Amino acid sequence: MTSRGMRNNNPLNIRNGMSRWRGMRSVQTDPAFVQFESIEMGYRAAFVLLDTYRTRYQLRTLRQIIFRWAPPHENNSYTYLLHVCLWSGITNPDHVVEDGELPAIVAAMHRQENGCMPDMKQILHGWELYKSEKELEAAAQRSVSKL
Repeated sequence: MTSRGMRNNNPLNIRNGMSRWRGMRSVQTDPAFVQFESIEMGYRAAFVLLDTYRTRYQLRTLRQIIFRWAPPHENNSYTYLLHVCLWSGITNPDHVVEDGELPAIVAAMHRQENGCMPDMKQILHGWELYKSEKELEAAAQRSVSKL
């Protein structure tokens, strides 16, 4: 059986909220979780959200990020963290996460959320979508600052 996250093209199970995500399906039929037009857009949204955790909320370590993503009142956060460490190859949960490690972390989170192995090509496509948008935003900010 296909997991809810995969049916929604939302492999990290991003909850519905006030955000209007790029790539959201025009009609949302799942009351709890966002539905995306493609799995790559779901991964892109996950990268955006993880970046927000790191920049806006100053959550720098894998432990901090996972405990925000999968809080103890909803999940077994320790087991989630253990699995992400094991599957991403990051041995220290208090390791400060670097940008280049995010695809492996998202792959491990996918596995935890859906109970199946992810397709790394799809994750890397979502990563490229995220990075290209971030680069465009940075270029636009540089242009505005020159005015």
